[in-house]
Amino acid sequence: MFTLITGSNGQLAKALIKELHKREEHVVAYDHASLDIRNLAAIRDKVDGVQRNRIAPGCIINAAAYNHVDLAETHVEDAISVNALGPRNLAIVAEEHDIPLVHFSTDYVFDGEKRTPYTIADLPNPINAYGKSKLLGEQFVQHFCRKHFVIRLSWVFGSGVTNNFVQKILNCANQKEVKVVTDQMSCPSYTTDLAPAILDLIKTKEYGLYHLANSGFCSRHDWASYILKNSTTRVFPDCSDSFSAPARRLKFSALNSFPLNKLPTWQDAVDRYLKELCLFAAGHYRN
Repeated sequence: MFTLITGSNGQLAKALIKELHKREEHVVAYDHASLDIRNLAAIRDKVDGVQRNRIAPGCIINAAAYNHVDLAETHVEDAISVNALGPRNLAIVAEEHDIPLVHFSTDYVFDGEKRTPYTIADLPNPINAYGKSKLLGEQFVQHFCRKHFVIRLSWVFGSGVTNNFVQKILNCANQKEVKVVTDQMSCPSYTTDLAPAILDLIKTKEYGLYHLANSGFCSRHDWASYILKNSTTRVFPDCSDSFSAPARRLKFSALNSFPLNKLPTWQDAVDRYLKELCLFAAGHYRN
């Protein structure tokens, strides 16, 4: 038995692969070039191929996604193809072989008008094309695959990429000032905390819909201020309207992770990630 992971170049996929290796579990990981989830036949070939060798995936984890929130407004078909039709294809093949499927969704399936963290009982109401494509992906997975985990995440950050929010803010550390919005609030979520929680959930076989995020919530401005707390850079408050982004952003999209166990606070997670980045920079850490 092994775990099959799609979208292996992403920060969450890399954390999952690292955690699986730590647990001495076998994993086969594909990036977009080696497995395009938009191609149903390609997915069947991969899974059928290992089945012919009498090796079966114990689980499929879909970490592939189209995450360009603004581009999705004008590239709607691309967003739907990857975020909805791709998960549908994986769900079809997973059901054909009776394999559990883990699919990641987002806080963007909500409208952001609530003022307390969203629970799994709250009704989705996406306000942009990206959110709509992710909601459709959820629905396809739930419809086509009985053994599914749909896990909504928010504001994910972690190792393996250079363009997450923390990295972008750190790149401003040599500037005198930076403007960051105060009217977007959610839960920063560290892949190092998410990965073991996800793998533990899979072991339970308690299929269904889940929310998962680090504890607490903050604004983008609060988050940036915390990241730069030891810097001389001044973080000024701004509003989303100042940036004229094509896609509407959610005002509040914090997630309530009940019934899962609480993860460490987002502040604790940021502290550990910053330490990890320092170790990488000093050459004392290897993935």
